[in-house]
Amino acid sequence: MATINLITKFLPYVDEMFTTESKKSALTNNDFDFDGAKTVKVYKISTADMTDYGRSGPADGNWSRYGTVQGLDATTQTMTLTKDRSFTFAIDKLDADETAQQLSAASALARQMREVIIPEVDTYTYGVMCANAGIKPTAVALTKDNICDEILKANTALDNAEVPEAGRILMVTPDTYLLMKLSPGIEMETEIGNEMRLRGVIAMMDGALVMKIPANRLPDDFGFMIAHPLATVAPTKLSEYKIHEDAPGISGSLVEGRICYDAFVLDNKKAAIYYQTMITE
Repeated sequence: MATINLITKFLPYVDEMFTTESKKSALTNNDFDFDGAKTVKVYKISTADMTDYGRSGPADGNWSRYGTVQGLDATTQTMTLTKDRSFTFAIDKLDADETAQQLSAASALARQMREVIIPEVDTYTYGVMCANAGIKPTAVALTKDNICDEILKANTALDNAEVPEAGRILMVTPDTYLLMKLSPGIEMETEIGNEMRLRGVIAMMDGALVMKIPANRLPDDFGFMIAHPLATVAPTKLSEYKIHEDAPGISGSLVEGRICYDAFVLDNKKAAIYYQTMITE
């Protein structure tokens, strides 16, 4: 019987991993300038107590009809950048040629950013927000029957903390979003404009924008979070990526990257983050 060697055909196609665009910029702010500095200090100023005006004269022990003169405290919150991360890899010139240019420096760098850098920065930032949330109720087992009540309680807590209503964002995992869709008590506005969808907004509920975040970028016990972006500062001081052709010692491309970033929750705005954990089996 004749032996036939069948042809193996390699297509110019790369089986890419699924990735999700970052929602970090919508959930945080860059209100503070870290240019020229690694550390920024933010003042926190106290206020004076109200008292009854002494219309008929100063109260006992006071020389002023306005009451006892108080001093104001001026303390600071220190924010120091701690995340200075980097990577490097090389692509041999023949490897690029013999893979039909699928192993190219430009595409590999884009892949590194999608699959490694963005998930790392997101995971760190969301972790800081969860750890420093000002309102953390007791963990509950979220179901389609109680998810509506729990979200409404969260928004009520932010109302009582005088957090601005406009701009609140409800962060949910795909599993929590499924519970919301199955809940008989939830009415969501899903007719969202294209501009909002490009920012990652998928719906509105009780005045809050709904954003769906992959569970692998969030803590294991994450249920949902309502946050106002004014609470979290997330600076990226340096984001630098380079492709060197035929660098010393390499026949091909040398790719290098560095990103310096961090995230901080402002002490006086912690109440603008409501983090609901859930009971997991």
